[in-house]
Amino acid sequence: QVQLVESGGGLVQAGGSLRLSCAASGRTFSSYAMGWFRRAPGKEREFVATISGSGGSTYYADSVKGRFTISRDNAKNTVYLQIHTLKPDDTAVYYCARSQDYIATMFVRNYDYWGQGTQVTVSS
Repeated sequence: QVQLVESGGGLVQAGGSLRLSCAASGRTFSSYAMGWFRRAPGKEREFVATISGSGGSTYYADSVKGRFTISRDNAKNTVYLQIHTLKPDDTAVYYCARSQDYIATMFVRNYDYWGQGTQVTVSS
């Protein structure tokens, strides 16, 4: 069973930055793409960013391009989401997820393991 544990969320003022981390259990971390999703209050879960198993491919939602950066350290079994220029609309619970294979994907159906989430709250 794969476990994903997110950390790094918190309360931050608009314009600030955060780095979210997601630590994964297991010995084949580099074989799987990873993704970040978020769910804002009263809204559906939405795709944020994804990275391939090797880290060579990344994709972002249009709403976060230029402000969010996804990266991974396969030696540490950890994926990161660096967030800059936070906006109140970024307020959400952020989830990391592991894909079913190494190809980066934005589709929820391709992810089979999910973390518990970390809350990010941006004050105006």
